[in-house]
Amino acid sequence: MGGGCGADTTPPPPHISGPLGSALSSRYGARPVVMVGGLLSGLGFLLGAFATSLFHLYLSVGLLAGLGWALVFTPSLGAVSCYYPTRSSMATGFAMAGASISGLALGPLTPILLDTYGWRGSLLLLAALSFNLMVAGALFRPLEAPNPPSRPPISRKQGGLRSLLHHGPFLRYSLAFILVDAGYYVPHIHGAARVLEVGCDDGGAGLVMAATAAADGVGRVVSGLMASHPSSSLLRHLFGWSVLTGLSLMLFPMGTSFGGLLVLGLGYGFCAGAVVPLQFTGVAEVVGDGRLLHAMGLMQMFESVGSLMGAPLAGWLRDLTGDFKASFFAAGAFLFAGSLLILTLPSFFHSTRRHDGVLDPVSKGLENPSVPLSAPN
Repeated sequence: MGGGCGADTTPPPPHISGPLGSALSSRYGARPVVMVGGLLSGLGFLLGAFATSLFHLYLSVGLLAGLGWALVFTPSLGAVSCYYPTRSSMATGFAMAGASISGLALGPLTPILLDTYGWRGSLLLLAALSFNLMVAGALFRPLEAPNPPSRPPISRKQGGLRSLLHHGPFLRYSLAFILVDAGYYVPHIHGAARVLEVGCDDGGAGLVMAATAAADGVGRVVSGLMASHPSSSLLRHLFGWSVLTGLSLMLFPMGTSFGGLLVLGLGYGFCAGAVVPLQFTGVAEVVGDGRLLHAMGLMQMFESVGSLMGAPLAGWLRDLTGDFKASFFAAGAFLFAGSLLILTLPSFFHSTRRHDGVLDPVSKGLENPSVPLSAPN
């Protein structure tokens, strides 16, 4: 985390190799892919502990471990949707809350590990922790996505990655989250520096960011529970939380004291956390559950553009203006722009969920395999 306060509560950004994880999971199932991902992430940290140059760390911790995480993340989310098709929002909220819990745990633990064992020893311990992902993957129960008897099977050509590139609503949904992610990560990267900028010490900055991460986890669970109600419109929930997140970002520069920034951090964390589970379950509202895994992987690749762009842009604005006010205003504007794109989706005003929470295949042809993917625009 920026500002030298030591704790890192930044949530994992989208993975550019998400399509690879989705494709392998569709072919071999989530269990083996997650296990291989755990192996690669552990090996990445293990090899990084013996690095002799920065380039070696790029290859091991950056490339190898990052690839491993991509192979874990996308299949895991797809498995959650398969296991709980009628309560996917709630289940995804609980699953994604784990990222916040790990951030809270590793934030204060990492500086202790560095002081006690050095960076090489710390990477060895993180490798041991990552290898446990193989155990978690082995516990996955093989389960195919449910396909109602009345629904014709979806062919590879209809459900593949390439065909999604011609799907207008999916492309707009992905663009929406490219914009959202351009602003979403700014407080996680520059929030501590903003707290230090108003005169707080490292301890105060760490407390604000820890509180933000805790509120983030709570928001994920709460939004998942709210959106799991059969009569609720998931995309409308997503739009509302995205707007509130953008508003909280624009209000963040108004905090000029520790207490004010703590309250604003709690508000931002809760709203930003609420977006996360709905973002992934919303993909099924746009493309249908039969194409969910491929769409999630491809969307993560698109999102990585926004997540990589936002923080450097915020830093550039800080250097240009002398403080972080413009950075947070711009981040909020990205959230608002992404929210407006959600309004253009066909299923925003006509929810595709039936009374039992399952996707309705007749709305706009979004789930009917006989309708070409490029039809709804």
